[in-house]
Amino acid sequence: MKKTAYNLPDADLTLYEDFFTKEESNKIYRGLTDKIKWQQEQIKMFGKTLDEPRLTAWYGDTGKTYTYSGKTMTPQPWSANLKFIKDRLEKETGIKFNSCLLNLYRNGKDSVGWHQDNEKELGKEPIIASISFGETRPFQLKHIDRKDLTKVDIELTHGSFLLMKGSTQQKWKHQIPKTTKQIDQRINLTFRIIKF
Repeated sequence: MKKTAYNLPDADLTLYEDFFTKEESNKIYRGLTDKIKWQQEQIKMFGKTLDEPRLTAWYGDTGKTYTYSGKTMTPQPWSANLKFIKDRLEKETGIKFNSCLLNLYRNGKDSVGWHQDNEKELGKEPIIASISFGETRPFQLKHIDRKDLTKVDIELTHGSFLLMKGSTQQKWKHQIPKTTKQIDQRINLTFRIIKF
């Protein structure tokens, strides 16, 4: 496992490459593809109702609902795969997570635009543990105030873990951009702590 701490102003970012072995990652990827209750959610943009450009699911402790983009998600109970991942994360970081947003990017057309994970339920300085399986996609960040800072690209590979803490969600936006390349699907899990 290779661990890289990024030296960025107003951010606390650490990337763990090969956090899961290739064998573990392959097994988890298959299980998540087949057993998660994926949903096609809708969002409102410019007065129109559109399908989100990815599939999602929300899992977690009982009662840990999550509201973003005008919709409230009620958690499914933890699956065996998610508990395995959660236990490994908590052992490495010493942080207890109580919920997880899952995203399935089916191909290069699926994406998520510039945003911050700064909903009120996550508290003042949200801690986000982002785990990736499947196709490598670039995770891009840009500072919300500092125009002198260049955009940051982090390659999120099969079995990698990106930990975001401190003021990262307050000061930086992030996205997974679309691509015209022919690529396979990617599953991303963002473990979170719902405060209330």
